[in-house]
Amino acid sequence: MTSTPRIPGVHSEPAATRTVTGLLVYLLAGLYFGVVLVKSEAASWYRIQEMFRFESFHMFGLIGSAVLTGMVATLLLRRSGLNSRDGQTIRVTDKEKGWRRYVFGGLTFGVGWGLAGVCPGPIFTLLGAGIWPMLLVLAFALLGTYLYGTFKDRLPH
Repeated sequence: MTSTPRIPGVHSEPAATRTVTGLLVYLLAGLYFGVVLVKSEAASWYRIQEMFRFESFHMFGLIGSAVLTGMVATLLLRRSGLNSRDGQTIRVTDKEKGWRRYVFGGLTFGVGWGLAGVCPGPIFTLLGAGIWPMLLVLAFALLGTYLYGTFKDRLPH
């Protein structure tokens, strides 16, 4: 009997087990994230407008603390040698050098954020809170994702 080689990203446990436990974990994580977004006022259109008008430090502090947390978590992951749920070593690879993709991506993201008043995470949080106009924002976010996938080979990565 030959064993199948382990392929990164491919699960070995039964699909039903993976689906139920995975969905529950991600559902609870998403619920927690949504509550944090609402309680910290990160999903508030008014707070976002205050940030873009430089009227309040609230969102800058929130984003700065998220960046700092991400930097520390990345550093710890690189040094720890922890394994994923699949048992594979977690590897944090370096980003490619260059600036165009970050400038153009940041500008596109920022314009969309400024116009809609939300970034992708709070779209779902606000839909869960019954703010139905976010369906339009979600539709355009999905359209933008589709267009990126269509044209990504021609973009300056």
